[in-house]
Amino acid sequence: MTHGLLRQGLLALGLTLTLGLTARANEPARPPAAAAPIAQPLFADVAIEARLTTLSRELRCVVCQNEALVDSPAELANSMRQEIRDLMKAGKTDQQVIDFLVARYGDFVLFRPPFKPVTYLLWVGPFVFLGFGALVWFVALRARRSFKGADVSSEQLATAARLLEERS
Repeated sequence: MTHGLLRQGLLALGLTLTLGLTARANEPARPPAAAAPIAQPLFADVAIEARLTTLSRELRCVVCQNEALVDSPAELANSMRQEIRDLMKAGKTDQQVIDFLVARYGDFVLFRPPFKPVTYLLWVGPFVFLGFGALVWFVALRARRSFKGADVSSEQLATAARLLEERS
């Protein structure tokens, strides 16, 4: 999973740089700007922002699908983060926020969905496939050990040697 996120991040960075360079090449030259304004936090309460960041790492962006909500640039992800801020500002606990998002978007919004009948295959499936693979490996190994080649007579060996000499 980490390699996938790293690859997606590198692809996004490359795409951003490519698009940025392309856009800059098409823009007319501008005089240098004065000092850039300092970025202000999106919400004045640092504790809520910390909770939002922590919670957003465990939630999936429903647009990007395999990207955490905290890393997603999608518009819907921005709306979801703002909704989480509003719920936290209203005094909701993290679990209440998660319950609200699951009610709205379903279990898909969770990176770790709950263990229930709908997700049994998701949780148990890898172990079933691993067990099946081990069984196939064991049967193949056992068949290989019990395989005994047919006895070869001296006439057959002489015929094979003669055929090899004719080809050479």
